[in-house]
Amino acid sequence: MNKVSSAVSKVEVSQDRDGQRLDNFLGTRLKGLPRSVIYRIIRTGQVRVNGGRAKPSTRLEAGDTVRIPPVSIRPDSKGKIPPAVLQLLNQSICYEDHGVMVINKPAGMAVHGGSGLAWGVVDAVRKMRPDMSVDLVHRLDRETSGCLILALNGDTLRELNTQIKNDQVEKRYLCLMDGKLKQALVEVNEPIGKFERSGQKFMRVDAQGKPAQTTFRLLQNYADYSFAEAQLHTGRTHQIRVHAAYLGLPLAADDRYSPAPRQKFWKAQGLRRMFLHAHQTCFYTSNGERQLVSAPLPDELGQLLEKLG
Repeated sequence: MNKVSSAVSKVEVSQDRDGQRLDNFLGTRLKGLPRSVIYRIIRTGQVRVNGGRAKPSTRLEAGDTVRIPPVSIRPDSKGKIPPAVLQLLNQSICYEDHGVMVINKPAGMAVHGGSGLAWGVVDAVRKMRPDMSVDLVHRLDRETSGCLILALNGDTLRELNTQIKNDQVEKRYLCLMDGKLKQALVEVNEPIGKFERSGQKFMRVDAQGKPAQTTFRLLQNYADYSFAEAQLHTGRTHQIRVHAAYLGLPLAADDRYSPAPRQKFWKAQGLRRMFLHAHQTCFYTSNGERQLVSAPLPDELGQLLEKLG
């Protein structure tokens, strides 16, 4: 039986939730509520922050008042997470200390439930660490593998959110670009906005969009392709993918921003996933030390490079 909250509630954002995204804040408070419902009640204005409409990506501040409407919450589905998934993620922990966990997220695994998915990485980690307050610090696309940072308590979440706002969390990715970079170092500083096509939402370089900056560093050329490191200076949706496509060098096997014939080409090469891996992240721990965490390139991506080489 679903649990139904029968009245509007107004919740004050505590200090340990300062800087948290609105959708993640609601996901923590309304455990079991499908992600699609969370986005809908925000989009339709049923959720208000300080009396006004807000977006899922709105960063909350301590002292803000969040209006939460009555909702029907399904029973907690975390128990349905397959034991093999919990074992895989437990083996994929790259770092755990000072209230921070970094997981080498497998490609194809969502970071949270929603859109027909009963669970995501954050739900699995909550099951793995039931005595801790686990929250996502940032996101990775479902198709992207690599370093994913989670906070294991509210104080750490607040501190890491502050570091992200101050551009103190470093995120570097390895990617294969379909074509050759013209220079060893290429800076893309182009705003990114949303658009719809055939009922689907996409991102693109748009003068009316939000500021976005990515640095591409050439690591090695393989035939007519560039193996590169991409460093994010902002955190827009699909940022690396959009900026790579803007350069005319979409990521290999990108099923959104690469032309269909090129997608078919990469499948013929044996590449069944997009070539994008979050290989390194850097942040400050609670004792003020700079912590570097790395995740090795997955075997299937390394094998493709060997084949191209």
